[in-house]
Amino acid sequence: MFWVRIDNRLVHGQVIETWLPYTRARSLLVVNDDLSSDPVRQEIMSLAVPDNIDISFSSVKQSPQLFISTYSQNPSSLFILFAGCLDAKTAFERGLLFNSLNIGNIHYGPGKKQICAHIALSPDDSRCLHYFFSRGIRLDFRCVPHKKVQVETW
Repeated sequence: MFWVRIDNRLVHGQVIETWLPYTRARSLLVVNDDLSSDPVRQEIMSLAVPDNIDISFSSVKQSPQLFISTYSQNPSSLFILFAGCLDAKTAFERGLLFNSLNIGNIHYGPGKKQICAHIALSPDDSRCLHYFFSRGIRLDFRCVPHKKVQVETW
């Protein structure tokens, strides 16, 4: 099994220091349209990643093909990051299939409902999570792996 996480911060300390060791991932795939076309931001983000972790960047549209061509032979060593639920849903609908989704951080903003300290959902986010839930995708609301799941229903 590979790990899929929604975290609007993308690559940051919690991912590097807790999630990668916990999951034993050897590869990190950051799926984000803006970042996939910005080599300067990619380089800056890559500096935070340990040398023993391979990092790749992909657009949402290209992520299923990249997964198949690069990671399908050893998916258990992969950790995938999305900035938002709608990107994860688009990739899923295009063929990047997974059976569990970690919701790590979605910042508060106007029109969002705070459901726990680190997650605020817009109506679109709620519909998106219901989409996954209705397809049997396990939703895992946690910032770090050693904490218990923080939201049972939303």
